[in-house]
Amino acid sequence: MRVYQTNEIKNIALLGSAGSGKTTLAESMLFEAGVIKRKGSVEAKNTVSDYFPVELEYGYSVFPTVFHVEWNNKKLNIIDCPGSDDFVGGAITSLNVTDQAVILINGQYGPEVGTQNNFRYTEKLGKPVIFLVNQLDSDKCDFDNIIATMKDIYGSKCVQIQYPIETGSGFNALIDVLLMKKYSWKPEGGAPIIEDIPEEEMEKAMELHTALVEAAAENDEGLMEKFFESESLTEDELREGIRKGLVTRSIFPVFCVCAGKSMGVHRLMEFLGNVVPFVSEMPKLHNTRGEEITPDSNGPESVYFFKTGMEPHIGEVSYFKVMSGSIKNGDDLTNADRGSKERIGQIYACAGANRVPVEQLNAGDIGCTVKMKDVKTGNTLNGKGAEWRFDFIKYPNPKYSRAIKAANVQDTEKLMAALLKMRQEDPTWIVDQSKELRQVIVRGQGEFHLRTLKWRLENNEKLNVTFEEPRIPYRETITKKARADYRHKKQSGGSGQFGEVHLIVEPYAEGMPDPTSFTFNGQEFKMNIKSREEVSLPWGGKLVFLNSVVGGAIDARFMPAILKGVMDCMEHGPLTGSYARDVRVIVYDGKMHPVDSNELSFMLAARHAFSDAFKQAGPKILEPIYDLEVYVPADFMGDVMSDLQGRRALIMGMDSEAGYQKLSAKIPLKELASYSISLSSLTGGRASFTTKFASYELVPSDIQSKLIADHEAELEKDAE
Repeated sequence: MRVYQTNEIKNIALLGSAGSGKTTLAESMLFEAGVIKRKGSVEAKNTVSDYFPVELEYGYSVFPTVFHVEWNNKKLNIIDCPGSDDFVGGAITSLNVTDQAVILINGQYGPEVGTQNNFRYTEKLGKPVIFLVNQLDSDKCDFDNIIATMKDIYGSKCVQIQYPIETGSGFNALIDVLLMKKYSWKPEGGAPIIEDIPEEEMEKAMELHTALVEAAAENDEGLMEKFFESESLTEDELREGIRKGLVTRSIFPVFCVCAGKSMGVHRLMEFLGNVVPFVSEMPKLHNTRGEEITPDSNGPESVYFFKTGMEPHIGEVSYFKVMSGSIKNGDDLTNADRGSKERIGQIYACAGANRVPVEQLNAGDIGCTVKMKDVKTGNTLNGKGAEWRFDFIKYPNPKYSRAIKAANVQDTEKLMAALLKMRQEDPTWIVDQSKELRQVIVRGQGEFHLRTLKWRLENNEKLNVTFEEPRIPYRETITKKARADYRHKKQSGGSGQFGEVHLIVEPYAEGMPDPTSFTFNGQEFKMNIKSREEVSLPWGGKLVFLNSVVGGAIDARFMPAILKGVMDCMEHGPLTGSYARDVRVIVYDGKMHPVDSNELSFMLAARHAFSDAFKQAGPKILEPIYDLEVYVPADFMGDVMSDLQGRRALIMGMDSEAGYQKLSAKIPLKELASYSISLSSLTGGRASFTTKFASYELVPSDIQSKLIADHEAELEKDAE
């Protein structure tokens, strides 16, 4: 395989909803390029893209698969991305390291929520888009309706390059309005028959050709002038206008294929090779210092590792993009993230489960290597003259969480090592050893996402694990002021323990003035503040600690111990053991013993006094509330709203966005535990949602009573 220059390389991501046919298309592209001699199929479990055991088990793409084809003296690096929203991390990773998105649309359904999600990612990253309507041989395909829907969503930028003469089981021909030719195939596919457009199709073809010429001309002043003069453009001029329009996202070409029979795939490959932009024509990326990095083969060496694969009999396979310079076998580089030295062994061009050894990869190219010593996903390796780091891939917040534990407690350490290794493959898996919840929490993009993780642990790692609903990180606070005192006294021969603390608690809000007096049961307590300490709590909120002791009733040297006792009780809230927050504590009196008083005595006295006062101060439990956005087809809106109302959600608004309804709500975290399963069931998998932490709010009184009762029962059980 020859070495390709930066201006000969194109990087392309295949995107689309689950079932849109990306893996089948990838197989046809490899076949058309002569990389494989026989096409595999998802059903036969022998495709280039889906080769991991878990993918063969479920019949879904779980990981993005990187492969390449050589086409007309150009190298096309192509990444087949998972379609399920649960594996969105693969699509986001791929879009960040490629320069062109091909979004497949299922001809049976038209644009789906997954289509919209993928398009939003391309919009955010400024990536060119080609739409590809697949499965034109489906009896449910209504091409004209699909185009009308796409124009409603994407506007006039959506421009047809092709259209089918007929859809359904009779599909075997399409009209290409860029080349102004008719392509037709035998029922089983094969090489196309290319003919002039028949007379009965010429009017429609000319109308679409004129629209394409106008759209292409709009992207270049010279082409626009020529179009005004002659009302036409040459084929090369058309290509140039489309290329410029792709780069600026001014045009979204629409192609047609039947990937299963390779109909239209060869023509698509021609367009990808001839028209879509090269790496050198795309906007440049920036490093973490905001510096623009040019993909220059003569520049300093810099390599970004965007994906790690764990493959049987091989171990870690590290996938990278050459950001600058030229990478060769045996190069010595420095890990900018970890400070370690690395030697690049054999480098490969990617071909799914296979790898093609190469001697060199230039700036903009994508490749992989094995047996790296200390390289993780997201690391940058640099040669001399570069001290760059890249951190441009941003993943969505997790949507589904489960507490995980090994069925055999002795396997706990092995489980944690496996989880950390698997997170290298998919950064959207978040693993959290929660001290607060006393659980190991695994967070992902959905139930299927975590079910896949469980399957891999049990089948690949031979670890039996159990999932359970995670505990909720509740918070405790107070709603009114209260007073309490406590004397800790213990005598057991020799020196004893003695400490007495009198304190007042009240709710704290930012900016409150220090108190001057309190009244309880008709008795006034005047405050003379001597010191003030404001503690920003690690779990959110604040504790304000005031020393108002007069007359030396408690020596100042015991105040840190009293604060420690209060903090200990805040960390194990009096109601349910949850963290407490937003409380002001005023220590105003107490007693000490000249011999028996010490830090421990005052810490214990403070802990008991605070607990007693807290329980008298209108204690309330707070629960985490999340902002929820649901993207749903209009047909399912009523069912989705009813389900949310049953989950104590507060509907904040509804809006129509790109052909779908967007519903905004605030919902308790407790009610999100199984929401991804419920939403998928209600909508047949055609809806998606995002969440983001919003605030802590009071739980209803009936739920608070239940939480307190459950906690007391748990304490009794632990005491047995």
